[in-house]
Amino acid sequence: MEKMEMKQETPPVLKVLEALKQACHDLEANPSLDSDDSNSSAIKALLELETESDTILSKDPNLSTLSQLLARLKTLVQTLQSSRARHGLASFLTRRVSTHSLSRVAASIGSEIQAWIDRETVGALTRGLRDPFEDEDELTRLLTQFEDRVSDGFDRELQDLVLKSKLFSSLESILCNPSSSSRRIREHSALAIAGLIRFNKDVFVGQVLMGPTIKALVTMASARSIRVLCSLIRSIKSPLVDEIESNGQIPKIICLLSSQDLAIRVLAFDCVLEIGYFGRKEAIDAVLEEDLIRKLVELQRSELGGDLIDLGRFENEDGDDGDEDSREVSVGGVQVKKTERRRRGEKGFLESHPFASCVARFAVQLEVGEGLRQRERRAFKQQILVRVREASVSDAEAATIVAEVLWGSSP
Repeated sequence: MEKMEMKQETPPVLKVLEALKQACHDLEANPSLDSDDSNSSAIKALLELETESDTILSKDPNLSTLSQLLARLKTLVQTLQSSRARHGLASFLTRRVSTHSLSRVAASIGSEIQAWIDRETVGALTRGLRDPFEDEDELTRLLTQFEDRVSDGFDRELQDLVLKSKLFSSLESILCNPSSSSRRIREHSALAIAGLIRFNKDVFVGQVLMGPTIKALVTMASARSIRVLCSLIRSIKSPLVDEIESNGQIPKIICLLSSQDLAIRVLAFDCVLEIGYFGRKEAIDAVLEEDLIRKLVELQRSELGGDLIDLGRFENEDGDDGDEDSREVSVGGVQVKKTERRRRGEKGFLESHPFASCVARFAVQLEVGEGLRQRERRAFKQQILVRVREASVSDAEAATIVAEVLWGSSP
């Protein structure tokens, strides 16, 4: 019964506080009460809420500070309104001081509201993760709301809430236990974990590196889980690739390039590119030992592949007359226009041909990435060239891919 009452009471309070938060944001941006600003929706909403605070806010002790701030706001508004009726230096100074104070109080009210919302969200999410089958739609909503919240940037009070509630461990437990919840809940838990890493990598990265998160993401092998894995690699960089390699997950990632699901194949290739950029020698050795280059050659040979060096032909099909001289008559704007046109053409071509020049794109990642020494880059490039010739079905195919690898074909 208590739980049902909580669910009935919380939405009205949350609705009121969300409206109050928006009003505070508007007031903080424009705290003066010139002309008809005293009748603005922001001021009216704030004053009405202060009047109703006894019935709406007094039920929650965590909102007592908010009630006090609203009372302070009402006093400041009255002071400003009364000072407008008087003239002189004293009234002018009163208006300046009160306006500044009004902006500060509005900011404090917004912070108090956000802190309350964060407490309610983290608390409800922690409770929901204990029994994820009870209300899956509500739990999905809470996970999405939490992910959106941490994407706003770092907040120390929110971080303290997450740490005290041990929310990361709860999310990891759901993700790593297939029998504990549905795939949808596990995927949203993975997205929340990735959000926490972006929120504060220094605090949460150790739990990812030492825990079972990476293995769970690879084993799940869904489009969302692989997208999260790519996001984590970009955030944590070489240390995470080291963990992927040492835990034997690279063969499983390479196998996803043969998935029947196109979205998974494309995301697996993105993951391979991230590994190529951040991976150290051991990780690159591991991907090459899994016959990666042969798989990439096959993907490039497919209908979704192709060669970016043929982009001129692709542009001609879109109506380009191919006359470069007509577009290079000046050194200024015309040449820039051509470069921008080619960039847009490459982007469009890759959207419809995600595996175009995929061998060269992988080679470029090794060349410009952070994980390899210069001599290691040269050695791997030679290995790639040898494997391309072995995997090609014709001399023409080998020559095209080799040329791309040698000269680079990264978009």
